[in-house]
Amino acid sequence: ILEEERPPVELRQRKKPKSSENKESAKEEKISDIPAPERVPKHVLFQRFAKIFIGCLAAVTSGMMYALYLSAYHERKFWFSNRQELEREITFQGDSAIYYSYYKDMLKAPSFERGVYELTHNNKTVSLKTINAVQQMSLYPELIASVLYQATGSNEIIEPVYFYIGIVFGLQGIYVTALFVTSWLMSGTWLAGMLTVAWFIINRVDTTRIEYSIPLRENWALPYFACQIAALTGYLKSNLNTYGERFCYLLMSASTYTFMMMWEYSHYLLFLQAISLFLLDIFSLKQNDKVYEVYKIYIFSLFLGYLLQFENPALLVSPLLSLVAALMLAKCLQLNVKKGSFVAKIIKVINFYLVCTLTITLNIIMKMFVPHKENGHMLKFLEVKFGLNMTKNFTMNWLLCQESLQAPSQDFFLRLTQSSLLPFYILVLIICFLSMLQVIFRRINGKSLKETVTLEDGRIGERPEIIYHVIHTILLGSLAMVIEGYMIDHRVVSITSNMYSEMYLSVILFALILSMAVPTIIGLSLWKEFFPRLMTELMELQEFYDPDTVELMTWIKRQAPVAAVFAGSPQLMGAIKLCTGWMVTSLPLYNDDDLLKRNENIYQIYSKRSAEDIYKILTSYKANYLIVEDAICNEVGTMRGCRVKDLLDIANGHMVCEEGDKLTYSKYGRFCHEVKINYSPYVNYFTRVYWNRSYFVYKINTVISFQS
Repeated sequence: ILEEERPPVELRQRKKPKSSENKESAKEEKISDIPAPERVPKHVLFQRFAKIFIGCLAAVTSGMMYALYLSAYHERKFWFSNRQELEREITFQGDSAIYYSYYKDMLKAPSFERGVYELTHNNKTVSLKTINAVQQMSLYPELIASVLYQATGSNEIIEPVYFYIGIVFGLQGIYVTALFVTSWLMSGTWLAGMLTVAWFIINRVDTTRIEYSIPLRENWALPYFACQIAALTGYLKSNLNTYGERFCYLLMSASTYTFMMMWEYSHYLLFLQAISLFLLDIFSLKQNDKVYEVYKIYIFSLFLGYLLQFENPALLVSPLLSLVAALMLAKCLQLNVKKGSFVAKIIKVINFYLVCTLTITLNIIMKMFVPHKENGHMLKFLEVKFGLNMTKNFTMNWLLCQESLQAPSQDFFLRLTQSSLLPFYILVLIICFLSMLQVIFRRINGKSLKETVTLEDGRIGERPEIIYHVIHTILLGSLAMVIEGYMIDHRVVSITSNMYSEMYLSVILFALILSMAVPTIIGLSLWKEFFPRLMTELMELQEFYDPDTVELMTWIKRQAPVAAVFAGSPQLMGAIKLCTGWMVTSLPLYNDDDLLKRNENIYQIYSKRSAEDIYKILTSYKANYLIVEDAICNEVGTMRGCRVKDLLDIANGHMVCEEGDKLTYSKYGRFCHEVKINYSPYVNYFTRVYWNRSYFVYKINTVISFQS
């Protein structure tokens, strides 16, 4: 019996290993069922490598060539290498002169620490006023440039002015390279990047002020913003690998913070970008986590910028911080519901309303509890600009009269049409916008979208980076239709420039719609038509000739006392500060209420005021010399009521601005005319000590004699 029962026992013992073997074999079969990744042929890898190599080489070459072009054009325009130092410095006009003057001061300082201290406690620029120039004028570019100039030993190789403008031109090359890369990422072909660069250079008169105002803050900051947009474009792509995503995130973080440090008003431009990302999150829903990672970058940059910008309260009351904080709070309150359901759609609407309400509420609360000097004049300017209010204020009307703040002219659209940019931009924007609307409609109906959209699918409206750029260009373009160029206050500065950049990035999507041949054909046609013009610009030798200003600066350096204080138009005061180093009463800056009031008071020398009134104004600022510019006194403006003397007459009630206004008759003649005649009482207060064809310099008498 035992022998008969043994076989079943043995069989049961054999079943266990057999079952385990079956499981293992089943696993092996299951694993074998998964298709192994096909090995990419070597010739395909070589093609990809060649494409990336040629594209990178073209991007870097484009940036370098543009920087060299700017350098050559600047040399031809100003004949820079054949000028004396004083003549070179005169080419820096207005606020550009102020920025470069502080760069010179840093190089003259015995040490970097001492130079920074003198700038942060500066009492040698504006009379009766101590300012933190680093904070108020965002002088971090000048600090960095001075450190690099001395640390690299460039003082033995190159002159300071060439080193300074060389850095700015190099940044413009980076700007172009970033535009190239962004176009490449969006279109999939580096040929589109070449087309973007071509359009940018051809239309540079409408996109940049680098040719005649090199030290401006936007020329330092916008290249970093272009890098940030390029990194953001790559970061939003749905088919990006982990390493590429990490690289884009780090580049985006570094460029966002640098952009914020280089430009005082950068957070306003980032605010528009944050709105675009917010709308992208609503319309796309697929990049939710990535969008909130970008919000974290904003918060980190604002916090770090607040600490390193001497606890700048403007960053705490900025709309960017309020919007990002509202978005983060709304995310914490967001409920987990099934996507595509009716409840999810209602929650999206509620979320939109909640974010808008929280943003406004938080901004009001921050402004109530955070001491700040937010420019109230800017809000008044916007009210007047959009017809919500009327004013006789000199500063407001002077800003409104600037040509760059007028609605786009017919020539503006004609230039963009001649370069074929505007027609292609409108066409591609319409196509992208309709594709985006189609995607939104499908999401509303609960239809699912593809996880990864390739170029071959043609459904560009499903690509998050495309949606972002469409929204961004619509926001910027809408503002550009109201403001053609750069605002003098720099608060909404560079709107047009970035709108144009978005235009270039949108137009290259022709490569997605038609073929790679499209950018090639357009590029060749642009090359044939515009390349000869660019070469003609480089071959034409121009000359910057301003002997009257040179004579004035030379007289000041030789004849005026070192402790003298000069009064005149803010633009001229900037040049005097740079070329002579003498103290002035006002500066061409429009972000400080006290400086704005000073500018308006000093401009009264071109109004119908008495000699005694002008004397009291000038002595209240401890001025010793007054400079009257013949170009302002005898100005013949093209726009009615926009001459400086007209604006002063309107503000003082000496000219009727609107129907119903009362006209106040002035018994005094225009001061700038009367003071030239040399009769009492003007000669009692002012003594002419120098004059040429453009400038009249008067010494302000300390002892007044009323003898005729």
